[in-house]
Amino acid sequence: MKIAIIGGGAAGFFTAIRVKENFPNYQVDILEKSKKVLSKVKISGGGRCNVTNACSSIAELSRAYPRGGKQLKKIFPEFYTKHTIEWFESRGVPLVTQEDQCIFPRSQDSQTIIDCFFEECNRLGVRILTQVGIESILRNADGFSLQTRDNSFQYDKVIVATGGSPKRKGLDWLEEMGHKIKNPVPSLFTFNMPDEKVTELMGVVVEETITRIKGENLTANGPLLITHWGMSGPSILVLSAFGARVLEAKNYTFTVQVNWVNELNQQLVQDELNRLLEQFGEKQLKNIRAYYLPSRLWNFLVEKAGLELDRKWGEIGKKGINKLLNVLTNDEYEVKGKTTFKEEFVTCGGVSLESVNMKTMESKVCPGLFFAGEVLDIDAITGGYNFQAAWTTGFVAGKLGQK
Repeated sequence: MKIAIIGGGAAGFFTAIRVKENFPNYQVDILEKSKKVLSKVKISGGGRCNVTNACSSIAELSRAYPRGGKQLKKIFPEFYTKHTIEWFESRGVPLVTQEDQCIFPRSQDSQTIIDCFFEECNRLGVRILTQVGIESILRNADGFSLQTRDNSFQYDKVIVATGGSPKRKGLDWLEEMGHKIKNPVPSLFTFNMPDEKVTELMGVVVEETITRIKGENLTANGPLLITHWGMSGPSILVLSAFGARVLEAKNYTFTVQVNWVNELNQQLVQDELNRLLEQFGEKQLKNIRAYYLPSRLWNFLVEKAGLELDRKWGEIGKKGINKLLNVLTNDEYEVKGKTTFKEEFVTCGGVSLESVNMKTMESKVCPGLFFAGEVLDIDAITGGYNFQAAWTTGFVAGKLGQK
């Protein structure tokens, strides 16, 4: 049999390798429209490639996916983070786990992953064809005819692993075949704050924060980074992922609320501020920082609360405590726009999971056609989870519907 994998990215290569391992006598071709393959792998993780996450609980792992988590939960037992680690290490790619649970090749170089994929394709005899842009797929008596601008190719089965499409028209060819499409919108982006002075604190990191989108049921926590354009860091990226459709509907103009002290119980924060007032009454505000916040941020927040930095703690009174309490636990900033996170583009949207049998990754409307990776309406927060979804869906698709 002849099997076509459309897309020369992470999901495409992994799926092709799985097909060839499962069916050594089949001809397996990767068809990539551009000149280069694995280009996103090359730049991912700042050029280091965050291949997966150390999370070993399937229930917890599934919660990292704003879209597709429930469906992935059912197939993770077949191939999840533990299996990914075993897969790469058994192929001569040692991995390391960072403190934040992100897993990278020990080489700290994405080329190691690319080389591994090429070696596996070479070993197994997977063909890699570049500059083959598939414009449509026609079902016929013999399987599938893949149409390019100048040519057509005949295959028995096809796996679509074209990655996320930032524009709806990039998915038209799949919609024409009868698949439901969820409109693609950006996910994993940072917040632009052109009118906020907080950007003057660029480089400041607060390790534990709680962030919210005002007026929406969207909350995240974790480190927050202040940048020269606004805010980034895991806390913001999680909000952007889970709020992808909501924020797009707001045209990326909204208010973000920041709890700088990672404490929802306002009484506890008030008690801590009162303790500082009593213990350091003769000290100036600028010299005694609540919750050991970075000094630049603390000074900024004190002034934002309308208090003078050289004022003594013992002089601010109940009103001053309330002002500090508010700015520490319910600070607000106006967001006007977004910026792509690093050079990585993740989309929310794609082929609706309603159109796919998630047990096999086979199309419900076109038997013999399968899907893997970000072309599906599956996406995750940052931390190696998007690659894990590619490996998992590719592993299942690579069985070609057989048990």
